[in-house]
Amino acid sequence: FNYKSLDINEAKRGEIGIPRVLNMYENYPFWHTLFTNLGFKVVLSDHSNRNLFLKGIESIPSESACYPAKIAHGHIVNLINKGVKTIFYPCIMYEKKEFKNADNHYNCPIVASYSEAIKLNVMDLEKENVKFINPFLPLEDDKLCEVMLSLPEFKDYGFTRRELKKAINLASKEMLAFREDIINKGKEFLKYIEENDLHAIVLAGRPYHLDKEINHGIDTLINSLGLAILTEDSICYEANEMNLRVVDQWSYHSRVYRACDVVAKNPRLELVSLNSFGCGLDAIVTDQAEEIMKRNNRLYTVIKIDETSNLGAIKIRLRSLLSSMKKRTDEISYETFTYEKNVFKKEMKKDHTILVPDMSPHHMPLLISVFQSEGYNVEFLKEMNDTMLDNGLKYVNNDACYPSLIVIGQLISALKSGKYDLEKTTVLISQTGGGCRATNYIGLIRKALKDAGFNVPIISFNMSGLEKEQDFKLTLPIIHKLLMAVIYGDLLMKLLFATRPYEKIKGSTEEIYNKYYKICEESVGKGNFKEFRKLTKEIIEEFSNIPINDITKPKVGIVGEILVKYHYFGNNYLVDTLESEGAEVVAPELMGFVKYSAIDHIIKYELLRTSKTMAVIAKELLKIIDYYEKTVRTCLENTRFMPTTDINKLKENVKGVISPGNQTGEGWYLTGEMVELIKEGVPNIVC
Repeated sequence: FNYKSLDINEAKRGEIGIPRVLNMYENYPFWHTLFTNLGFKVVLSDHSNRNLFLKGIESIPSESACYPAKIAHGHIVNLINKGVKTIFYPCIMYEKKEFKNADNHYNCPIVASYSEAIKLNVMDLEKENVKFINPFLPLEDDKLCEVMLSLPEFKDYGFTRRELKKAINLASKEMLAFREDIINKGKEFLKYIEENDLHAIVLAGRPYHLDKEINHGIDTLINSLGLAILTEDSICYEANEMNLRVVDQWSYHSRVYRACDVVAKNPRLELVSLNSFGCGLDAIVTDQAEEIMKRNNRLYTVIKIDETSNLGAIKIRLRSLLSSMKKRTDEISYETFTYEKNVFKKEMKKDHTILVPDMSPHHMPLLISVFQSEGYNVEFLKEMNDTMLDNGLKYVNNDACYPSLIVIGQLISALKSGKYDLEKTTVLISQTGGGCRATNYIGLIRKALKDAGFNVPIISFNMSGLEKEQDFKLTLPIIHKLLMAVIYGDLLMKLLFATRPYEKIKGSTEEIYNKYYKICEESVGKGNFKEFRKLTKEIIEEFSNIPINDITKPKVGIVGEILVKYHYFGNNYLVDTLESEGAEVVAPELMGFVKYSAIDHIIKYELLRTSKTMAVIAKELLKIIDYYEKTVRTCLENTRFMPTTDINKLKENVKGVISPGNQTGEGWYLTGEMVELIKEGVPNIVC
């Protein structure tokens, strides 16, 4: 980096260490300039190497993390061994938005908050009395200034607003200059290969793939084959606007999609994508990137790398690519990638059957009753078996997560059954709208259905404004009924699990459960709030009066992703197994996740100064949910049953453990559930 914006060289505020890893890798020019101008001496960790990895390996919490995440531990140990007493490694949930037509600009979920894992696992931080600064920070200049001034981690340094604002401004200029240098070099490169009749490889990946240890010198290997190399961020800004199949929500991957477009129209370029580990995000990104290339009859080469040190197989793949390049003529036929979505239109409501996969047997039939009462012909796909799972494995990328295989396998099996008129069939899937891969299940479903030969509309069930083209909307009457349905489902599940292991008369609990489930299905359709309050009170009284044995059984909590913790097939019938072994199962409420999704908007506003409007709406939604749950909450007091989830209490419970800024997927809520279970007398937990 040729720093142009350094203003102060005197280290009046001492040393600050920055690891050369993950979200820090690309943003060095910004942070280095910022802290130098604030009067710090910036100390970088050494360049990555295998020895550095081995130094950090004992603090790695899980083998299921990617190599770049694992090597981060070695970088922290390296800075500690250099005698650095202050280390800065922030959590960056959002990168700066680079493309106007992108749906969002999330960081990779692992990259975004890996310093939280570092904080909890590198014991030398505490042992060596190192100040580890890892707040969640926004990258917008005005918001960053405001947040940094308010953080206790920076209070001791006494930054003035004026000097901080100036330092941030200079850092942003440096970052912009750095980006412009890369883009200009890309243009220069493209011109050079054209004038000199050369071919080049666009080596795509995430910023950490620039690291020599993480990329295992594959760039040098490609050069040795007589090919020039560009990075995806040097050319991606030349792309045409595309209409993608997936939700374009992760910043680094947005660059890959656009780099594919640029490569597709240039016969002198080929694209090779580096992929560490192959996580759920990569399943979505690689499928979409391959589609863009295939549409233009171009090759898409993915090289999976992690701790590997044997480049023999990689060299063979690259030679094969080189051979294919030589056979291809320089004339190509190019078209901008456009995906035509088959969306649900209002006229379909009267004659389409809407298929809904299972998420939770305790909640889904009730939720479906809501839509049936509103005139939708909805069918619940309750059955799940190994054949359906095989269909998921057949049509979904191997790197996708297990819940997606279940959901998609169930939908494809239903469409293959011959039971439905495919001209009048629609499928429905929920979308959270967050940075988790679950937001992109709809993209996975679109590809799987197409590959299986089906072209049916897909409804997105979301409250995030996604899929605006569809005519399926959540109206206030529907939301009113949905809230009642979730509360009914939570209550019946809670009472069933807490009573069945102790019943004196075998089968009596399920008899009461089934009786009230049918009544609740009818009740949600009516939407009568007075009846809802009366019925919830009656249900609690009825379950309280079931004769039970005066014995104590070990309580076991089940937590995890929604599609696994509630889904019997997804968790391998865990509830049945635990109860047969003599345990009482405790499962957190689905409404708890709804509250978590709402309160996250408030937390994001507090941490990152995101939309104040969304935070205000979230507060009102939590008040409404509290009002709906009032009767249940009151009636559960002084009973043997667990109370309803207090989301503010859960947020307090994670203080000192992890930051509530961890919001991807189950985020901090998963930890909050576990702490709540322990405090409520459930010391055994299956995650």
